[in-house]
Amino acid sequence: MALLKNRPAGAARKGWKLVWNDEFDGQAIDRSKWDFDIGNGFFDYRSHSWVPGWGNEELQYYTDSSDNAFVKDGALHIRAIKESLHGCGYTSARLKTRKRDGSPLFNQLYGRFEFRAQVPWGKGLWPALWMLPQTDTHGGWAASGEIDVMEIHGEEPDKTLGSLHFGSSFPKRTLVTHTHELPTGSLVSDWHVYAVEWDPGEIRWYLDGVHWASQNFWWSCSKTQDGAGVEATRAADINPWPAPFDHPFYLLMNVAVGGNFPGHPKPETRFPAELVVDYVRVYERVGGPAAPKPRGQGRLPYSKKKS
Repeated sequence: MALLKNRPAGAARKGWKLVWNDEFDGQAIDRSKWDFDIGNGFFDYRSHSWVPGWGNEELQYYTDSSDNAFVKDGALHIRAIKESLHGCGYTSARLKTRKRDGSPLFNQLYGRFEFRAQVPWGKGLWPALWMLPQTDTHGGWAASGEIDVMEIHGEEPDKTLGSLHFGSSFPKRTLVTHTHELPTGSLVSDWHVYAVEWDPGEIRWYLDGVHWASQNFWWSCSKTQDGAGVEATRAADINPWPAPFDHPFYLLMNVAVGGNFPGHPKPETRFPAELVVDYVRVYERVGGPAAPKPRGQGRLPYSKKKS
């Protein structure tokens, strides 16, 4: 039985134009829209070394197997399974609208990015709906930014998080996280619509159409030393506003297991753990992006007192 979508794919949203979507109404994942990350890490060409656990000490091995990601009854299922593969104790999937070779499938600068999903929870689970830059315009992560539409701390199923990563390249990145408590009696495993509206100089988070957080202060520094980011110390080090959120981003969906954010799963953590996505929809603002907002209030990194 197909899922009842809370808004038809072609329905109008006042002030917005639908420009890209996946309703997952077919029999399989549309490979013209989605590719997969594979493995348990990546090669860092700056340090010339392999980074296991995706830089977060994660425990899962990502695959493109139909055991870990498939379409059924009008929805995408991303499934984390407790099983051994290539030295890892779990398998899962991470889908993205960019090919593994870096070429684009879909990306966009500004707009409304919306996911309707049921989210798994439990100690050691780290599901996420998020966005990364198509190109490292301002430098390696996180100098070119990251937008987290939804992620959860696995032991807190009554809360959703919205985050921005920015600043200099690792290890001098900056993280700002907003936390939202769901309405009484509701959990992330219920159906919810998670969205961000991204305009020049401001990013806003929504849950089921309710605006719950905004961020209008960030910064970006491209300076590096020996391949690593360095902390900005003066105004001239900062890229022009609103960098790094001034270039196109692509979409990602995944269920990570373990790592330094949620910790290790407990014996009672339920597997398989499924993230079920009813649809993904991306809109452009009718008439173009909103007028740029000035940099919000906040202490610039170069004004920080030295200890």
